[in-house]
Amino acid sequence: MVIVVSFFTQDEKEAIQLGLVDLDNSTETEMMVQLLEQSSGFIDFLEVEELSEEEAIKQIELNNLSTYIAFPKGFIQDLYQGYSVEVPIVGNRQQQLESYMINETLQSVVRHIRSSQANILTMNYYAKQFHMDDDARNEFVFEQFQEFLLYTVGRDQVIRERTLSNQASSSPVSYFSLGAWFIISSLWLFSLYYFFTKENPALISQRIRLYGATQFRQILAKIIVTLILSLILACLSFFSLLYFLDIELTQENVIRTIALISIYQVGFVLSLAVFEVLISSLKLRLFVQISFVSVLILFSGAIIPTLYLPLGIQDYLPYSYAYNSLYWLQEIILNQRHYAEYTSSLLLIGMLSFLLLGLLSWKERKSI
Repeated sequence: MVIVVSFFTQDEKEAIQLGLVDLDNSTETEMMVQLLEQSSGFIDFLEVEELSEEEAIKQIELNNLSTYIAFPKGFIQDLYQGYSVEVPIVGNRQQQLESYMINETLQSVVRHIRSSQANILTMNYYAKQFHMDDDARNEFVFEQFQEFLLYTVGRDQVIRERTLSNQASSSPVSYFSLGAWFIISSLWLFSLYYFFTKENPALISQRIRLYGATQFRQILAKIIVTLILSLILACLSFFSLLYFLDIELTQENVIRTIALISIYQVGFVLSLAVFEVLISSLKLRLFVQISFVSVLILFSGAIIPTLYLPLGIQDYLPYSYAYNSLYWLQEIILNQRHYAEYTSSLLLIGMLSFLLLGLLSWKERKSI
């Protein structure tokens, strides 16, 4: 309800308030602050105001300021000397979405500053090699700094490097259709896994093991059959959804989407298998697995966009194979991305595989 209401109550004309704090008080930082404060082309929905650090903290506490950035003492000296420069960005906990947007925006500016630092240092080095007078060299370096700053804050350069968009509001049909497919495919996978699950009495289980059907082989067979059937169903439904949404993918992206779907399903089934080995009671195991699947789907972004989740939770989402798979599927389908990241999900699947093998080995020895 909060998300729905926020779509209709927010004032699109209300600008985000950004504070600038100059602790360096150098000529260069004063120029940067004035330029950012007076530039109407910096960003359409942003209002920039120069403040003291005490006033900025007070305005944050009063919820009148979304974020403030501070140029630390010795910022320009470190920039000219080649040391790493950092620009602290302080956000408002009561305006987390606005703070996140400003942070993403200012990271683009910081990257331009760091790239200009390398160029300025190169010019300063060669100016020294040609024995240029110190005053003339300092003036030359300052002019180069001005040029790079104007380039950074230019209307056609800043913010254009990385655009922050909310797909839930910009492409609601595609976004929530993909989320619905993700939820349905997860429920199919869970149902198929339990369709092949059968509780046998202890004597029958022991007799089955005597015929060579160990618990490892039974779970492995269940995983393979479940994955084959669920992958066929998921791919058919997924490409039917793309046809319904009138979205075409290149051959490379088709392969990427199949890989992402496969990675998610492998991680999903391995997680269910780990719980099956750990918990012997069927009712307790079913309760734990249902709770796990619910949390997995909730934090994947299929129901609620992850942008609205608490920042503390968002920091750990990249370690979830469900989040990674759905995120990159959204990037490929909604943003026409021609790249996907598999490393973190594959590492997590590898850990689940080793955990499952270890638990099965321990349980087999215990039952002997």
